[in-house]
Amino acid sequence: MGNRLSGKVAIVTGGSRGIGRAIAERLAEEDAAVVIGDLHDDLSAEFGKAKRPTFMSLDVTKEVSVREFVDYVLQKFGRVDALVNNAGKVVHKTIDEQTADDWDRLMAVNLRGPFLMAKYVAPEMRRSGLGTIVNIGSVEGFVVNPWHTAYAATKAGVHGLTLGLAVDLGPDGIRCNTVCPGWIDTDLNRTYLELHADRSLVERELSELHPLGRIGSPKEIANAVLWLVSDESSFVSGEMIAVDGARSKKISLPATLDEEYRAKLTKAC
Repeated sequence: MGNRLSGKVAIVTGGSRGIGRAIAERLAEEDAAVVIGDLHDDLSAEFGKAKRPTFMSLDVTKEVSVREFVDYVLQKFGRVDALVNNAGKVVHKTIDEQTADDWDRLMAVNLRGPFLMAKYVAPEMRRSGLGTIVNIGSVEGFVVNPWHTAYAATKAGVHGLTLGLAVDLGPDGIRCNTVCPGWIDTDLNRTYLELHADRSLVERELSELHPLGRIGSPKEIANAVLWLVSDESSFVSGEMIAVDGARSKKISLPATLDEEYRAKLTKAC
């Protein structure tokens, strides 16, 4: 535990589980007062080694809910220094199977949500002349998995939102960046792997897709977020930072040509 965020107030949306929870824990470990906004309170009595964050119900798709949430944070803490827009949703469907409701729901959670949060938090950051916003995007804003048309569109939109906020809010001393996770070992992803008959084979093949030879952990995303909300990144704004073990940087090859590379990778790991 450290004190890099001592005296600062940080909001984490979707922070009750998965990557969001890891982010909330990491920021709290550095002495930030963390407020989690989520639809469900999944926090246990024990919250890592840090003090338990404050929880308030939040639906990022509803403007009234966002406004009430920000008002609550200001009444309780008097300021907002960092906003982490983590709440997100994914749908696995082909374009033929996707409905307009599927599309609208993903847009509402993944893109409208970060917009609304930034809209209501930015004026408070502007008053202090400092602040940082971190959006959780995805490598699928650059490259896309099958059946993720709507999801990829929302994450590309988040990347564009980040650029706009960085430019518009920069003169007010507010920075905005995006962390783009690759395949991360979350409960959701583990559940997906359990659907396959040979889970160990899928896990091995997933690891081999990454030049580092493994998938990532939620804490590795949280560490990147911590750096971006800390003063250590004070001249970094408008960036999309991939945390994916270089997976999105490796050009695919036919299996016969890739065999030697994969063999070396397996041996190294």
